[in-house]
Amino acid sequence: MMIYAITAIAILISIALALTRAIMGPTSYDRILSANAIGTKTVLLIGVMGFLAGRPDFLDLALVYALVNFIGTLAVLKYFKFGTLRGTLSKPADNS
Repeated sequence: MMIYAITAIAILISIALALTRAIMGPTSYDRILSANAIGTKTVLLIGVMGFLAGRPDFLDLALVYALVNFIGTLAVLKYFKFGTLRGTLSKPADNS
């Protein structure tokens, strides 16, 4: 059990390092990437904490959080690239 506690502490340290990159990042894409990394590390932390607590249902929560993190990152990247979340990414057909 001690190794899982050490793993949780290491994940927390890596979250703190990613948070400093999110604050100090020179571009918005660095900030988005570090926010995504924080979300991924949070999924790992939820899984480790669920194992430490003897609650395997935490893995379901971690999976849902991973999906929300992925979709949220895609939405933010689309917003930064196109300025809106509406519409499709493809060009409209030319019907002339």
